[in-house]
Amino acid sequence: MRVLVLCAVHDPRDARIAEREIAALLAAGHEVTQAGPFSAYGAVPRDGVRGIDIPRATGRRRLGALRESRRVLRREAASHDVVILHSAEAVAAATGLRHPSIVWDVHEDTAASLSLKPWLPNLLRRPVAGLARAGESLVERRRHLLLAETAYAHRFGSDHPVVPNSPVVPARVPASGRGRAIYVGSVTVARGGDDLIALSRRLTTVSVDVVGPATGDLVGRLRAAEGESFHWWGFRPNAEALAQVEGATVGLSLLHDEPNYRHSMPTKVLEYLARGVPFISTPLPLAVDVAEQSGAGVIVPFGDLDAAAVAVQELNDDDARRQAMAEAGRAWVRANADWANDGPAFVAILESWARG
Repeated sequence: MRVLVLCAVHDPRDARIAEREIAALLAAGHEVTQAGPFSAYGAVPRDGVRGIDIPRATGRRRLGALRESRRVLRREAASHDVVILHSAEAVAAATGLRHPSIVWDVHEDTAASLSLKPWLPNLLRRPVAGLARAGESLVERRRHLLLAETAYAHRFGSDHPVVPNSPVVPARVPASGRGRAIYVGSVTVARGGDDLIALSRRLTTVSVDVVGPATGDLVGRLRAAEGESFHWWGFRPNAEALAQVEGATVGLSLLHDEPNYRHSMPTKVLEYLARGVPFISTPLPLAVDVAEQSGAGVIVPFGDLDAAAVAVQELNDDDARRQAMAEAGRAWVRANADWANDGPAFVAILESWARG
């Protein structure tokens, strides 16, 4: 197949887009063209991918990216067997485009995510959310859909295949060690950015590593917190970020109780387990399920940093418990959430739609 991947919102190196889906397509021998905001993020296409640079859609500055995305789709879609769209903006750019295999990869609950958009006035969030729901129903009738979460199925009238954000499980990883907690992912207030800083100040023998991009005022707070017990590494490609997880004491997921998170799997907890590190998480439903099923997670209340600090310290001090949790977590994620299985299944779905 020839596959066109388009998204003007996410970093082109996004783990789902580049490390999972594009990597799986290349491994299966397919050709990939990726249109994304490479220049805006200081990124380049991965080896074997033809890249097309487009403007980044950010905040209220989205019209230019939408127009250029539409131009790229009109020019490129016909020469590709499958077109994958990775954001609501990309779906809008494809309005009216006639192509038999246009796929919307649904990453998030579009309407619920509006509560996390600081650029959208509060007064407009409810009506815009209603428009988003209506738009989803319209798109469902005209495009193929892939869902990143089983929980997203209730938003749609028909069944659609689920392609989860499962990690690649390495054959071997170093043992979980003492003295280092880690967070991997985008760093925002709602994802616990300030909580990670505050947690580091409560720990005496464990430092906190934060690996991921941040924006706005939070950048200054992260930089100001830099010291012996707190390290902010900024953006790292997914492979580098996960390499930093290896050997850590515990992985952190202190996400807040936001509508967009309640039905989503925090991918980071699966990535921690795949790398042989137990996790500590707030009580989001799917994180609780993983903790209970795997025996490799500790759940702490939302906003309770004292409880989080105690959990980190206890895991740091109990080598036997920590190693048992790490081993149980790796076994569970290998059996239930391994991209080695989900990647080929994703490719097979696209191949069937391309044939159709």
